[in-house]
Amino acid sequence: MVRVKRGNVARKRRKKVLKLAKGFRGSHSRLFRVANQQVMKSLRYSYMGRKQKKRKFRQLWITRINAATRLNNTNYSVFIHQLKQFKIFLNRKMLAQLSIVDPAAFSNLVTAVQKQ
Repeated sequence: MVRVKRGNVARKRRKKVLKLAKGFRGSHSRLFRVANQQVMKSLRYSYMGRKQKKRKFRQLWITRINAATRLNNTNYSVFIHQLKQFKIFLNRKMLAQLSIVDPAAFSNLVTAVQKQ
């Protein structure tokens, strides 16, 4: 059987991992074995972070809408229920933005929904 020299392939693989570990501190960015573990962990964290980012933003929007609706003498859950009854399909991102950028328009929306 012919001997296979893996020098080039192995070096490329290690350099790829060390490049991914570039900003890490200490041996986490210099030693391959430690860096490889840290890179795998960081890739898992970044995958989870992309999912959690969506949750966090929705949570932020709901908090902002709730704060704005409480200024208009109602609360979030009642407001969202009334919007659905009136068939007003604004998503939470737009409602939160409206409450920050134009509070007067948001309060008009809340009072319009509360009338009936």
